[in-house]
Amino acid sequence: MTDDPWFRTTGAERPSAPPAFDTEVAHIARVQDYWLGGKDHFRADREAGDEAVKAFPGLVASVRNTRAFLARAVSHLAGEAGIRQFLDIGTGIPAADNTHEVAQSIAPESRIVYTDHDPAVLAHARALLTSRPEGATAYLDADLRDPEKILAEAAETLDFSRPVALMLVAVLHCVPDQDDPYGIVARLLEAMPPGSHLVVSHPASDLRADQMGAMAKSLNRVMAQKVTPRSFEDVSRFFAGLELIEPGIVRASEWRPDPRFDVGTMTSTMWSGIARVP
Repeated sequence: MTDDPWFRTTGAERPSAPPAFDTEVAHIARVQDYWLGGKDHFRADREAGDEAVKAFPGLVASVRNTRAFLARAVSHLAGEAGIRQFLDIGTGIPAADNTHEVAQSIAPESRIVYTDHDPAVLAHARALLTSRPEGATAYLDADLRDPEKILAEAAETLDFSRPVALMLVAVLHCVPDQDDPYGIVARLLEAMPPGSHLVVSHPASDLRADQMGAMAKSLNRVMAQKVTPRSFEDVSRFFAGLELIEPGIVRASEWRPDPRFDVGTMTSTMWSGIARVP
């Protein structure tokens, strides 16, 4: 563990080893960086990304819509909902409008914990650690499938007696059914008081189903991390017992469009929503 107070890792044993930093094998975080127009990717990532786009030509547009949804979600939470604490799991390689940037532009005292289990992200983690002095930003090297470790480490920065926004944007599809993604989300929410919020954006298996299925198969052929698109009904289960915020669970592009985070007229195949913990 580093001496840097804003750079923390979970040193305890994890449920599985992180994927090796192998530039010859496509990695989901680097592939997504490629789709978003970033620079932190390699030939294997570009080739995997291009093959997936061949299967689903609207994929890049959908990914960029999801990024815009994240910014709109954080803007709503920090603004209208008054949330000052964010736990962003599966954050990926830094891109435009990171959670802390949007939140602290509205409320500089906001505290953000980023969590990922990915050497590609870890290598760029310090780029995230640019908190305004009034707030705080931390990074945890931890696996979504180990919620106990995430909660224990995040408590060093976040106060779980006060509302927290749990951000699960474009990450739950990396958790297969056998690892119980619903149980994981439920455990994380158990630690959060009333007034907390859950944010989910998830690839849809029932929007452009043939293309989404072909895209998933294309990625799963070349990546160690498998992706699992899910239906509207399946995504809705993550919000069980919570109070959905209008307009409910919709395509990412349809969740409260905002010209500040406009990505143009693009297709979206991500079921997305925000709900409040009662």
